[in-house]
Amino acid sequence: MQLDVIDSQNKRIGSVDVNDDVFGGRVNGDLMWESVVHANAARRRGTHATKNRALVSGSGKKPWRQKGTGRARVGSSRTPLWRHGGTVFGPQPRGYDFKLSKKVERGALRAALAQKLAKGDVIVVDALTAAEAKTKAAVALLKGWNVTGKAVLIDVAVDEKLARSVRNIPGVSFVASARVTARDVIYAAHVVTTRGALEKLQEALA
Repeated sequence: MQLDVIDSQNKRIGSVDVNDDVFGGRVNGDLMWESVVHANAARRRGTHATKNRALVSGSGKKPWRQKGTGRARVGSSRTPLWRHGGTVFGPQPRGYDFKLSKKVERGALRAALAQKLAKGDVIVVDALTAAEAKTKAAVALLKGWNVTGKAVLIDVAVDEKLARSVRNIPGVSFVASARVTARDVIYAAHVVTTRGALEKLQEALA
């Protein structure tokens, strides 16, 4: 398979070969799902917390004697059975991240890119750079490539000026080829990559 390489003016300046053995196989939706779940879990902050009976305010003194009052026995005003008492088994700060094998991550990214290639949503450009950090210029650049909505830009090394230009555009992200994930590709309507980044991804996923 061959893909056209275009410049900033949307003119064809060459082509790049895409290995069908890497991106031409069956799209494995199970791997893509596992990778997205893993990425979403890693992004969770996990800062929720409730107070147990040791943390709520109140005395630890026994409110009344054990027997003889006619009332139910109780040992503390901080008991979970009372109003303003502690919470039993409430959520506590924790991390939701879990380990996912590199083989699954590579397989998910390969499947996500294969899906975008099959739909024709991958655009290969010669360079992803900007002369100055201007959001207006970045919007015009993407519009010239007919890129609207959510998009992910992939390059071997992230250009700082272009990264600052696109960070104010909703749904557009700029990532290095070594750090791109299947979630980045799946959530994007268009994948804009340089020739060098596509070749690096092809070598890593082969």
